[in-house]
Amino acid sequence: MDAFLKDLYGHQAWADAEHWHAFAAIPAALEDDVIRKRLEHILQCERAFLCLARGEGIAVKTVADFPDMEAMRQDYRRYHDEAAAFLDTATEARLGELLSIPWLKDPPARITVAEGLVQAAMHSHYHRAQNASRLRELGGSPPLTDLILWHWKGRPAPGW
Repeated sequence: MDAFLKDLYGHQAWADAEHWHAFAAIPAALEDDVIRKRLEHILQCERAFLCLARGEGIAVKTVADFPDMEAMRQDYRRYHDEAAAFLDTATEARLGELLSIPWLKDPPARITVAEGLVQAAMHSHYHRAQNASRLRELGGSPPLTDLILWHWKGRPAPGW
């Protein structure tokens, strides 16, 4: 599981960086409320699951907490650095520990740390696809960020 998660999170960091470059190329994209709110939501979810995985209280930000979109982009980069550092030190035992998902209460959701991290990566992928569609509506050209493409390119590091 450890190697799979590192691969999944390597792809996630690369894909997030590719999308940020595409948004920066179309000034209207980073001013678009739909994209901005989704970027906020993606980062909130990624950070929430990382906080849970590390056994910390959940601390997330909103768009209003950033002075500009560049500051949010930098927080995405910090998140990915933190996630990679966590995965470098997480033991199989830690990845197998159970988490309670605080926003799913009735009945309580209990999943492993590894399952929570996979959820965060898949959820981010879902919303990146929505942002890609919105970017196209705004006249942009969304990047191709499929996992298989990342593998084919030799698993490149994110180009923040």
